[in-house]
Amino acid sequence: MDSNTREPAEGAAAPPPRAPGIAGLSTPYRVVAALALGAVAVAACTHLALVFLHVAPSNTVSKQHARTVDGWIYPEFEQNWKLFAPNPLQQNIAVEARAQLRTDDGALVTTDWRDLSAEDAAAIRHSLLPSHTEQNELRRAWDFFTGSHDEDNKPNGERGELSEEYLRRIAVARLSPEQRAGRVLRIQLRSATTALAAPEWSTETTDTETYYRELPWWTV
Repeated sequence: MDSNTREPAEGAAAPPPRAPGIAGLSTPYRVVAALALGAVAVAACTHLALVFLHVAPSNTVSKQHARTVDGWIYPEFEQNWKLFAPNPLQQNIAVEARAQLRTDDGALVTTDWRDLSAEDAAAIRHSLLPSHTEQNELRRAWDFFTGSHDEDNKPNGERGELSEEYLRRIAVARLSPEQRAGRVLRIQLRSATTALAAPEWSTETTDTETYYRELPWWTV
């Protein structure tokens, strides 16, 4: 027998098996785990309740707590049901951005337009598990902006200001690699809208020219 192998003394009781899961932890750790699970459960239930109030038909509770619901939902968790609308979208809308840089030698340079929507589409094409952010973040941010601004790009109340800030943050994050060529001073966004051509069997005539909507320059 190996001298390093120790066997329990004859008649000594074997230690009880350790309980699986949280029950196997010591009392302080069980308390911490229970509190953490409780906090996650409360947060999840609160989120689901606020989303439900947002998408549900207008009622007494949603009207009474409208400010709280909107403050939680917009802009990151906004819901959209256009897929099931009687008149689904029949346009391709691409969001493009460019930056104004100050180079190390003091020159002011304006970059070319970058098609951010095309970059998102390339990232999710042929992907089995495409990113939710790449699918929806920029698209929903632009819808949020256009829905809360007039034709002169003026915000309509607090939601308009929030949508502008949200869109600006996304654009700055996307254009951050441009800082290799200099310091980003300002950014500008625009949309390129192109109507889908009518199918071959249709007699409908569609204007497929691309129309642009440029936003003003925003200081970073």
